[in-house]
Amino acid sequence: MKIENLEDLFNHTLEDIYYAENKLVKALPKMAKASDSPQLAKAFTGHMEETKEHITRLDEVFKALGRKPKATECPAIKGILEEGEELMSDIKDPDTRDAAMIAAGQAAEHYEITRYGTLVSWAKLLGHKDLATILEKTLKEEYGADDKLTKLAEGRLNREAA
Repeated sequence: MKIENLEDLFNHTLEDIYYAENKLVKALPKMAKASDSPQLAKAFTGHMEETKEHITRLDEVFKALGRKPKATECPAIKGILEEGEELMSDIKDPDTRDAAMIAAGQAAEHYEITRYGTLVSWAKLLGHKDLATILEKTLKEEYGADDKLTKLAEGRLNREAA
């Protein structure tokens, strides 16, 4: 895709986050299964369900733009997920592995927060107020997922790993 203006960049970024969400929906069950903490497993499973809804919302955004949903490979999320998989297989201590998975989960959440925040701003600038509203809903859920992981880490899991 040739990017010549903000509309093109908006569309490219939609494809990027669509790729990321589809990769995450596959990674989250693996993370839940590898979790030692039942609360962490529940957080990953719950966010997987939210992520499926995020994909549905992105489908709506593509449709509203008269486009078919399309994913463009995103090296950033690919790297975050590869690092998370590596940590899951390399770390044998379950508490340390849980702490590493929280960190990897938060890296993915922070990436998504930046993408959705940018998309909301650009949607408003481009006159897509209805799309900004849809994207804002997902942005709030990404902040919520990050907050849940922070509370799990600070509440107990990081101390257990220490």
